[in-house]
Amino acid sequence: MTKLSSSSIIFNQLKSRNMASEMYDFIVVGGGTAGTVVATRLSEIPTLRILVLEAGSDHSDDLRVKIPAFYAALHGTELDWCFKTEPQPSLNDRVVTLNQGKALGGSSAINNNVFAPPTKTLIDAWEALANNGWNWEAFKGYYAKVYTSPPIPDGLEKELGVDKWLTKSSKTNGPLQLSFPGGHLHPIRRAWAETFDEKGYLMADNPWLDATTIGAFSNFGSIDPVRNERSYAANAYYHPVKDRQNLEVITNAVVENILFDHSSQPPRAIGVQYRHEAHTRTVSAGKEVIVAAGSLQSPKLLEVSGIGNSGILLPLGIEIVKELKGVGENLQDHILCDFAVEAVDEMETLDGLARQDPEAIEHAMNEFMVNHTGLLTSGGIKTYAYMPVVDHLSEGGVTAVKALLEDNRPSLASGATAKRDLAYFEIAEKLLLDPTQPSAAYLTAIGQNPVAPDPVTGRMSKPLEGKYLTIVAILAQPLSRGSVHTISKDISIPPTIDPKYFSNPVDIEILAQHVLYLQGVIRSTPLGSLLKQPPKHFHPAAKFSNLEEAKKYIQSRANTMWHLAGTCSMLPEEMGGVVDTELKVYGVENLRVVDSSVVPLLPPGNLQSTIYALAERAADIIKAAYQLS
Repeated sequence: MTKLSSSSIIFNQLKSRNMASEMYDFIVVGGGTAGTVVATRLSEIPTLRILVLEAGSDHSDDLRVKIPAFYAALHGTELDWCFKTEPQPSLNDRVVTLNQGKALGGSSAINNNVFAPPTKTLIDAWEALANNGWNWEAFKGYYAKVYTSPPIPDGLEKELGVDKWLTKSSKTNGPLQLSFPGGHLHPIRRAWAETFDEKGYLMADNPWLDATTIGAFSNFGSIDPVRNERSYAANAYYHPVKDRQNLEVITNAVVENILFDHSSQPPRAIGVQYRHEAHTRTVSAGKEVIVAAGSLQSPKLLEVSGIGNSGILLPLGIEIVKELKGVGENLQDHILCDFAVEAVDEMETLDGLARQDPEAIEHAMNEFMVNHTGLLTSGGIKTYAYMPVVDHLSEGGVTAVKALLEDNRPSLASGATAKRDLAYFEIAEKLLLDPTQPSAAYLTAIGQNPVAPDPVTGRMSKPLEGKYLTIVAILAQPLSRGSVHTISKDISIPPTIDPKYFSNPVDIEILAQHVLYLQGVIRSTPLGSLLKQPPKHFHPAAKFSNLEEAKKYIQSRANTMWHLAGTCSMLPEEMGGVVDTELKVYGVENLRVVDSSVVPLLPPGNLQSTIYALAERAADIIKAAYQLS
């Protein structure tokens, strides 16, 4: 006799009950950034019934969510899953905290609102990884569908650092409201643009209209330009349509298992089991279950439901629905390294808020509550740049990077993931050898970093007196890959997460080149005029002057950018893929994944814009599959 899996037993129980009141066409597991978008877009079809199950609450009225500068205050609260990594050998055995949103809107409710553009070359690389149809030409319209471009007030082009843009506005009209974060007159934007212009690295056009260039630019933020409040998935997508009769959202609902019908092959997803208000419930999906729980939770849910590597699942007592070894693998993340330097006394910064000075907080709160202006209207990030390693542009530099790559080239005989690893390596190799492609993103923040580790103790740095400007380098295309896996069939147990930062030696070499270059940028004019000279570093360890010192500093200071992706990658199954180009999970029916876990390769900057666009396209793919319009 064939032993029934737990999901088959539950399925048989479902068939014996009257489930009419608990049947939906689509069940979306996770009301985060992607889940909220795909659910609201599917609910545009009035004949469909959509259910969203979100583990967190709706915090749309929470001032901590509304006020952009309070993003860091949300970390470690009830809005944050607050995952922890395994100790990272390359980071002096530090455990890294991975803040992930636990709220309606997901991480778009707790992030720093940076809305960064992709690059054409990077998105085209998705297709190069055997994802036919996932290229820039097919995808760029979905980015534009997401947002409303911010206005540029006449006469303020220089102050905003956009006076040399060929096109000032992209004339988009999407749900998400964008702005230039904070006041238009802060001097950092103009100084940043003019400094990089002097170096030959100023973007010639709006990066949302020309995704082929590199250089410095003034970034947008997902902040409403009228009210200066956070614009995110919950208030931009869901709340305007929450009264639709065919869309139901249940918050504080934790999905414990995906249910399958094994009466035909391949197995078919037919519903989920979830916990809500101390009760366990089941609900049926007439068409599909869409998993949108994020890069750390989606693979865990697949695994506890029987989809994954049997070598991991069987010892935990989890019966196999589909052997899929790529689940939870290919974890990639943007790792950053920053240093702060003392700013001139006249420059406006967020340091008083970081120190929690009562007078500074009272003044900022009054200004925001009365006028919706002032320091609280941004998280401090106003400028960005996509950059190659400038030192690699010389003949000697090209030779050095070629040697570095050759020393770390994966072999096709190196194991089960060899084909995938070699494909990723060849993409990174092309980018690193192309002077027109970025290998890092730079940004500035007006204030000391409130969440960075102290280079000596490894603990969070204590805020100092004075005013600071933080300079950040983000590794755009890491080659290091990690994993996330369940350690129990109980969904409530956190997974084991090992990003394996800098496990590929290429990564720390490239990042070290970038942070060393930034030491020269802070001495350049006119940016240097906003800083006390010679530069006075927040921490003495940041006064490095060569690559070896830079690498030592990186190991003590580097931190996550919280851009976790790739753990249910859209790749061919033989390359470790979990979903196909329609985001359907291999080997089962009626099950898709739509979130950052399917992203096969990180964009160079902040991830949220790509997740919105991915969800927009996923909704269209699903509508087309069922001939809905």
